[in-house]
Amino acid sequence: MSEIHVFNHQAMATHFQARLAGEDKTYAAQAAQAAFATADQLESQLSRFKPDSEIARLAHLLPGESLRVSEPVFACLELAKKMETLTRGAFSLAPAALKSQPATPQWRLRDFSVRCDSGKLEFDAGAIGKGFALDRMAEVLREWSCPAFLLVAGGSSILAGDAPGGTGGWSCGLGEDHSPVRYRLRNVSLSGSGLAVKGKHILDPRTGRPAPRQNRVWALCDTAAESDALSTACMVLAEAEIAEILAAQKTWLVFLEENGGVRALGERALPPRDQQQERGG
Repeated sequence: MSEIHVFNHQAMATHFQARLAGEDKTYAAQAAQAAFATADQLESQLSRFKPDSEIARLAHLLPGESLRVSEPVFACLELAKKMETLTRGAFSLAPAALKSQPATPQWRLRDFSVRCDSGKLEFDAGAIGKGFALDRMAEVLREWSCPAFLLVAGGSSILAGDAPGGTGGWSCGLGEDHSPVRYRLRNVSLSGSGLAVKGKHILDPRTGRPAPRQNRVWALCDTAAESDALSTACMVLAEAEIAEILAAQKTWLVFLEENGGVRALGERALPPRDQQQERGG
């Protein structure tokens, strides 16, 4: 098996980790730092807690006004719009806005600009921003010719690149590191959502009320931005709604925690189980 080098970094109010396989350690460290620099830059652009960030500046737009944004912010907002449509409104950047506004703010994108149509654009990119950062970090690592990687953000968002040499993929569990349900992942993302850490922090964008689902959900998608957004949306959606969405999006897979176990939904094939790790090997 290839030697794996592990690097850690704090960004976006969470812990990022990069595991790189099959590379010289010094070169791997340089590649990891380049990837972490990308996360830092995205935090400065996407964080609503930084008053000079582009996301924070959008909240000052009046209806009819527009703001030109950078390419990364525009791309992240485009993905958020796409996920809002595909999840039938169960994912949104602005669910918390309903606490201070009578209706969800309306907005549109065009030519790297964001136009406010109504309300106040009180966006929170937390449910997609970390995943978007992982996707952009993966691009950096591939530019550095480091394709065998595992990127982790906060333990709840994972993006796997190529498998380490001599393995079928990166061993990843549904939940904590000691999770008994583990899979070998490569070139795919796995994200989880639940209420255990932050309580009822997930809001239904359609109502502004806390998400009804109590158990955890994991989403498996091709990109980390998609899996982050989908896992959040599935905390809001009923199981029948999830099944209908997955029938249309055959590259998505959802795991529902129930009765002490996990059940998969969707037509995408399950990744191979990591039997050795599950046995404690």
